[in-house]
Amino acid sequence: MTDMFQPTTLSWLEVTARLAAAVIFPLIVGLERFFHKKPIDFRPFVIISVAACGLLIGSIELLQTTSGDEQARIDPTRVIEGVITGIGFIGAGAMFRQGNYVQGAGSAASIWCAGAIGLVCGMGELWLGAVIALLVLILLLVSRPFTERWDPGNHPAQEQE
Repeated sequence: MTDMFQPTTLSWLEVTARLAAAVIFPLIVGLERFFHKKPIDFRPFVIISVAACGLLIGSIELLQTTSGDEQARIDPTRVIEGVITGIGFIGAGAMFRQGNYVQGAGSAASIWCAGAIGLVCGMGELWLGAVIALLVLILLLVSRPFTERWDPGNHPAQEQE
């Protein structure tokens, strides 16, 4: 009975480190979106990342425990495909059209990235999750002056209509 509450192939330390990284890295990106009052706050970033990480850890564990069973067909890449596709639909809900401009694309892409961060953390590639989060955060911060300057609400073409 206690075996079902124990990781099979990973240690508790590995699982904890992967899940902690899946919380911290997308939280950093989500907080940037939150502080700038973007369509998606920080909570979905963390929830999506942790869920993606947990699904991948679970599929890796299941793959390892059923590796000797010829009838078992466990493929972690199918989990990755499903997660990425599902998050794409969530991100699409954050986007809307305002005149000739699409709003929310940055938040949509960021939420999709949170899922990717969760997946790579689930794989145990914590360094890669950190690098992805850092690069996205830098992009969001560095691009802010440009996006604010060309905000459709302030765009001269909008005023002429």
